[in-house]
Amino acid sequence: GEVLKRALVALGVILVLVMVACGDDSGNSTTTTLSGPGDPVRGEEIFNATCIACHGPGGTGIEGLGKPLTTSTLAADLTDEELLAFLEVGRPSDDPLNTTGIVMPPRGGNPALTDADLMDVIAFVRTMTEDGVGS
Repeated sequence: GEVLKRALVALGVILVLVMVACGDDSGNSTTTTLSGPGDPVRGEEIFNATCIACHGPGGTGIEGLGKPLTTSTLAADLTDEELLAFLEVGRPSDDPLNTTGIVMPPRGGNPALTDADLMDVIAFVRTMTEDGVGS
């Protein structure tokens, strides 16, 4: 009883310390990331785990789901901060600007993605369009 109780208390303290440390780190990371470009290599990993389902490999689009990002005027015309704001809320299917009739879910349907994660995805998307409509 007593040993288990002490172990649980110790584990709780460790978890709190880890969460505080991670929270501070991710907060600093978000601030740093938002003041500059994201990491396109990490962004590609996130894209391939989340966004690829609708936007296809390399952002080429999937008809009836996600628009091609390689030729997206939306991505090209918005600043990184504006694109982040868009990704945070997504676009409902009944939005007049939605041309597919398919919901673009907030954070690409992955609520665990942080703003820093999204900035990394944006940096990756920018690499898709550098040769085309450009960032």
